[in-house]
Amino acid sequence: MQLGLTFPLQRKLKIKSVPYGLPLEHLYCWDLHCITLRGQDSLLLVHCASRYTIVACGVTTFHWDDLPSFAMEQIQAGLLDAGLSKQTVTDYLRGAGTPELTRTHGRREVAFLNRAWEDVLALGFTVDTATARQPLLEQAVNGISCRCAGFEGRETAKQFLFKSFQLT
Repeated sequence: MQLGLTFPLQRKLKIKSVPYGLPLEHLYCWDLHCITLRGQDSLLLVHCASRYTIVACGVTTFHWDDLPSFAMEQIQAGLLDAGLSKQTVTDYLRGAGTPELTRTHGRREVAFLNRAWEDVLALGFTVDTATARQPLLEQAVNGISCRCAGFEGRETAKQFLFKSFQLT
């Protein structure tokens, strides 16, 4: 799995540069960005194939130091929260392979990330600062009608996620 890091996240992690990564099906690619929610360091994860957004609030130094593992935990929990079956998520993570840190996956995907960031900030009233997991915020953000390159028409990011997993 490729975890594309924005430049601000690379600076936060004190990483000078990350590789582009070999071309990979976007189903196995996520772009990550650091944001502040209610005064807490937070992680925004956006699926490159579907725009599906996962948010972790109150990310600690320990989590930043082990970002690949933390991101994979958030992705697993977020996909289960979306309603994908445990078997589908297990198969997905197995097929995705070991997480590797790369650059973001392109202009379109960064546009997805920027839009998700705007939506997260607009729906920030749903943030629960007592926990890293933000299922209510994710449900709200992923329930907004949008467009997604590679799909026809307007749907929600959750619907695009299910289509990208061919579960509709």
